[in-house]
Amino acid sequence: MDQVSIESDRLTVVVARHGAEPTSLRWRPAGGDGEGAGGDRAEEHELLWQAGEEWRRHAPVLFPVVGRVVDDEVVVDGQRYPMGQHGFARDLDFELLEASPSRAVLRLQDSEETRRRWPFPFSLVVAYEVSGASLSVRWTVSTTGERPMPFSLGWHPAFRWPLVDGAAKTDHRVVFAEDEDAPVRRVRATLLTPEPQPSPVQDRVLPLAEELFADDAVVLEQLASRSLRFSAPGTPVLRLDLEGFPHLGVWSKPTGADFVCLEPWAGLPSPEGWQGEVADKPCTVSVAPGGVREVGCTVTVDPPA
Repeated sequence: MDQVSIESDRLTVVVARHGAEPTSLRWRPAGGDGEGAGGDRAEEHELLWQAGEEWRRHAPVLFPVVGRVVDDEVVVDGQRYPMGQHGFARDLDFELLEASPSRAVLRLQDSEETRRRWPFPFSLVVAYEVSGASLSVRWTVSTTGERPMPFSLGWHPAFRWPLVDGAAKTDHRVVFAEDEDAPVRRVRATLLTPEPQPSPVQDRVLPLAEELFADDAVVLEQLASRSLRFSAPGTPVLRLDLEGFPHLGVWSKPTGADFVCLEPWAGLPSPEGWQGEVADKPCTVSVAPGGVREVGCTVTVDPPA
């Protein structure tokens, strides 16, 4: 089975085993199907970017690094290991542990292939569950090694922008639950730039426009909010509720890309010029031997306000 589909009366989500990546998030307004799950699909709205020339992915899982590391190598105990952008999880097949009508659980474990790039024993479990108009995603990281394992983890969902046909891209905005006054960071060649910039969030609102991404992603390193909303007048409202993610990346292409990525991160790209041990990289998290580290994100779709 290359993919699994889960659904509720309001949502249908398709998850690929390759990368444990959602490839479709379809929403049905209340009363739109008349038959609950499995009913008429005429009123469905696809909310996830369907991959195209501008970007070939949908919503990849980022592990064991977020962004890039300098020279595409991580350093562990003085030894260098090759590590591509955003890690390797997004490019490997996961094992399907559980599949029910509303829940799917997938797992990636260390192997001979991963140990050539990441010399740690690990398990990464991703659980997707739908209920009503909400999709819950939980990531659980553990290690069976004898020492703590440093890592970074993120989710890279690309939502349609505009969310529905006919809506203006510049009418869309991200509204945060808390003030986001702290300076933001940018990335250059997918590495974190050293100089902070003033936050583009004003009165909890981040207006979206293509020119916002002329300097690549906006990185909210000191994210205050545990919840944010993405919408425009007349579109569904996507609310993201975060658990355990201290950072957020907002990214799109600066021209002609009909998606915007709202990316919860636990960990950050390497700073420009960083050459140290991966365990010492700023904002890297870790999991203790025999322990687990769990983070979560719930996406809820509400009707137009």
